[in-house]
Amino acid sequence: MSRIPYVRRADLQPDGQQLWDSIVSGRGGQVVNPDGSLAGPFNAFVTAPAAGRRLSSLGAVLRFGTSIERRLSEIAIITIGARWQAEFEWWAHARMARENGVADAVVDAIGRAEDPPFAAYDERAVYEVAYQLSRTGRLDRDTYDAAHDVLGDAGMVELVALCGYYTTISFLLNAFAVPLPPDAAPMWDNSIWDG
Repeated sequence: MSRIPYVRRADLQPDGQQLWDSIVSGRGGQVVNPDGSLAGPFNAFVTAPAAGRRLSSLGAVLRFGTSIERRLSEIAIITIGARWQAEFEWWAHARMARENGVADAVVDAIGRAEDPPFAAYDERAVYEVAYQLSRTGRLDRDTYDAAHDVLGDAGMVELVALCGYYTTISFLLNAFAVPLPPDAAPMWDNSIWDG
């Protein structure tokens, strides 16, 4: 059970309803729970619609409006999700990583906090950026240079912003104990979810 109450569209003020409509239209009914509330981080977004609107807009840009290939974006996202053991983020994006061409062995290794068996240089470079940022908040010169060779200046700004955004999403999911869908199995043993 989430730590903040689930809200339904009818419970919201007009600004929250507008955000609700934007979230659902951009993602389809898959983000609406059977009880009519929003799944994942989106309930938090509509609970605080001024912040939620900006987060939703930034998320859309970072996922679909950057120069970074989706396969690489998903590697960064699952690396951040695994770092924070954000179950909902992992559940949603491990699947998307696979759908966008990331090898099962790579996805599985990231989830187990093992060194992934990358076959592609660009995947390793993006992973190392997300990995280092999520542990130290910094990038060493070799890691930066390897990723910059792949992404260039604009891509590096986009990648660092993507990592920061999904750290925020991980924090929202974990702080509010957002549950997985009923048919989903957790990736990690998170005793925090018990209380």
